[in-house]
Amino acid sequence: MLGLSRFKATDRVLFIICLMYLVTYIDRVNIGTAAPAMQKELGLTNTELGLAFSAFAYPYAFFQIAGGWLGDRLGPRLTLLICGAIWSAATVMIGFVEGAMSLVAARFLLGIGEGSAFPTATRALSNWMAADRRGFAQGITHAFARFGNAVTPPIIAFLIVALSWRDSFIIIGLISFAWVALWWFYFRDDPRDHKHITQAELDVLPARRIASERKAVPWRRLLRRMMPVTLTDFCYGWTLWLFLNWIPSYFLHQYNLDIKKSAIFASGVFFAGVVGDTVGGIVSDRILRRTGSVSKARVSVIVVGFLGAFLFMLPVLFVTDLVTIALCLSGAFFFAELIVAPIWAVPMDIAPQHAGTASGFMNFGFGLAGMISPVVFGAIIDATGRWDLPFVASLGLLLLGAVLALRMRPDEPFVDDVEPESPLARPVPVRPTA
Repeated sequence: MLGLSRFKATDRVLFIICLMYLVTYIDRVNIGTAAPAMQKELGLTNTELGLAFSAFAYPYAFFQIAGGWLGDRLGPRLTLLICGAIWSAATVMIGFVEGAMSLVAARFLLGIGEGSAFPTATRALSNWMAADRRGFAQGITHAFARFGNAVTPPIIAFLIVALSWRDSFIIIGLISFAWVALWWFYFRDDPRDHKHITQAELDVLPARRIASERKAVPWRRLLRRMMPVTLTDFCYGWTLWLFLNWIPSYFLHQYNLDIKKSAIFASGVFFAGVVGDTVGGIVSDRILRRTGSVSKARVSVIVVGFLGAFLFMLPVLFVTDLVTIALCLSGAFFFAELIVAPIWAVPMDIAPQHAGTASGFMNFGFGLAGMISPVVFGAIIDATGRWDLPFVASLGLLLLGAVLALRMRPDEPFVDDVEPESPLARPVPVRPTA
């Protein structure tokens, strides 16, 4: 931790969580780059490969809710220790698969481990971040996730060429185990229990009661409250799964590139997402500070993201020039990723006392999209031989997402029945600045 010694404890915790987003996304999307080599050796069809992609999403979707609840009940420290060990082991296991069934099983286990990760990290951030840093925190963590998307194709391509696709999974899995050890060593559920925290940091963080309590979850009411956010996240997730799972293969097959060149183009698209995640969080928090309106800060950025992604993705159906397509896909991914920071801040705005469960409800929509979309994409490609057709459904869902986002109400905090006047349900006030 020497390199982090000059930073505040809250900054170090945020950085460690950023690393978690980085390694989890490398673990989940490395199969996209390794897929051609795996298909050749294991004799997989595109449909079978799509099933392997989606096998991750089924437990991932379920454990959004179950894992979010565990994060609220057990605390983020223990929950991510357990889940981190599972997803790290699953990544190593993929290096030893012998066919479609064992690949599906390993990806299923990976989904179990990673399903709890982001809701639990959101619970951790709700304890460790002030209200007007939540957008930035979600933006920078997901920027690291997209950085993982961006660096994965060249890293995995290099490891495949230098060693083998099997070795690439084993190496990445061991790196994930290293993160688990770092998390357990440094993180504490309540910031007040951390030996490096300062009083100045504690003064702007949620009260000890919010950070440490384990409240019963009003499941039905919370689900109903979060449903518009869940549906919006489904629309975003459909497009994201398209990018994560198929973009490297899209460049390879649609334009007959080799694995190195397709990895470079895919990385360029994913780097646009890194910028989008960061910008989305910064802009959202800046709007919050200037206006004091949580709704304007979150919803306006999300709507702009959906509409911008639609406009930039539309030319993919009509243009064939490689450079133009790469630029359009980069623009679409940039705008799609503007959505991430504000939509992940919404559960913390609505229900900070149930942030893990609320974000789990929300990201169930993302996981549900991951169950359906990879299989649909693979079947379409096998049936038609066209790699551009999967973009059609994404265009429709991007427009639908922009409409659904207007039904989210992050400015209306969720109040527990047992404590209708509890200050825990009220957002932390943010004074407008000039």
